[in-house]
Amino acid sequence: MNFPSELKYTKDHEWLKIEGNEAYIGITDFAQRELGDIVYIDINTVGDEVTKDEVFGTVEAVKTVSDLFMPVTATVLETNAVLNDNPELVNSDPYGQGWMVKVTLSDTAELEGLLDADAYKALVGA
Repeated sequence: MNFPSELKYTKDHEWLKIEGNEAYIGITDFAQRELGDIVYIDINTVGDEVTKDEVFGTVEAVKTVSDLFMPVTATVLETNAVLNDNPELVNSDPYGQGWMVKVTLSDTAELEGLLDADAYKALVGA
C-alpha cells in the first residue's frame, strides 16, 4: 500500500493534500482496497461549507455504499468531474487523478488533528 508522506490522513480513511488555504481530498489506498471496484461517486455539496466530520458525499462500490466525511471544516469549491465517467480512477490512482473534492479551509488549526503518514500506517496496521 502507498502512504505519501506529504499528505495528511484521517481515521475515516480520507487524505488531504494541502496547498495554502486550499486542499484536495480523496480516499486512501487502504480505503479503496477495502471498498473494491468503485462504480459511482455522489458529491452534491459544491458551494457549501461542510463542518468537520459531516458527510460531504458518498462513494459506491460493487458491494457497498460508503459515506465520505469532511476531515476539516471547509467550503467545497469543486468536484473532480473526471470521476463522473471514470470512477475507477479512485481505485487506480487514489492520490492523483482519483481526488474527489477541492476545498477552501475554514480553520487551518483543525489540520493539527490529522494524522501524518506514519500514524496512518500504524492505524491500518501496515
